[in-house]
Amino acid sequence: MTPPQGGVVSASLCADAYVLALEPVAGIQALSWQVDQPISAAPEWARQLPRAWPDAERLFALDPALVVFGAGEGGRASAMLERSGYQGFELEWAEDFDGVRVNLLALGAALGRELEAAAAVEALDERLAELRQRSARRGAVPGVAYLSASGGSAGAGTYVDAAITAAGGRNTVAESGVAGWGRSDPELALTLEADIILTSYFTDGFAGTLSRATRHAAYRRLLGSAGRVDIASADWPCAGPRLIDAAEAIADALDEWAQRS
Repeated sequence: MTPPQGGVVSASLCADAYVLALEPVAGIQALSWQVDQPISAAPEWARQLPRAWPDAERLFALDPALVVFGAGEGGRASAMLERSGYQGFELEWAEDFDGVRVNLLALGAALGRELEAAAAVEALDERLAELRQRSARRGAVPGVAYLSASGGSAGAGTYVDAAITAAGGRNTVAESGVAGWGRSDPELALTLEADIILTSYFTDGFAGTLSRATRHAAYRRLLGSAGRVDIASADWPCAGPRLIDAAEAIADALDEWAQRS
């Protein structure tokens, strides 16, 4: 068969962020179907590109040079593409900044953008170092808890926990014994204490029946807290290149808390 004529195609929201971080504008042929949603941080020009789904037939029509899938999302589509001579790349699942580094470097190699990936990792490390300096200047380590629109929380071993820690806070949900991504728990919400309540996906996420925290009375105390800070959902739909933006937003909230205390 003739070589693919297209450029890089992203088939998932998480892959969008990595592709946008490494591939020049001219090399991006299509981004995921979620790129025009509020949870996407894609620039306006990127929202005008064709849409892609992790569906082999749709991807064949794009004739891509490389298809980038989110973690665990390649599946049958990826296998069919490779049998037909197309190249696919699947991100690794990540729950911390080490995982972000791994994905940046691996995708950079797949794209032939090793220098860009190395520069992105270096910039990430510099920003993390600055957060450590801010934390040292702040001195105190405030308690921080995360609440999503579904009423879920984020305990130890999650990328939200990684962002809180990088910002210089203590994840009080993790301290309460929660590991991983916690489900909606009104009882926990009634007893949870934190200096800062992080919320996300309330106004820029997907509305639906799972948005329990927007309706359940148990969450009103947290949502009405003077220390509530809303983090843009586009910064952390996954552990991607913009996770550092979320960590910096949390650090801003911690600096304001320290000034008030």
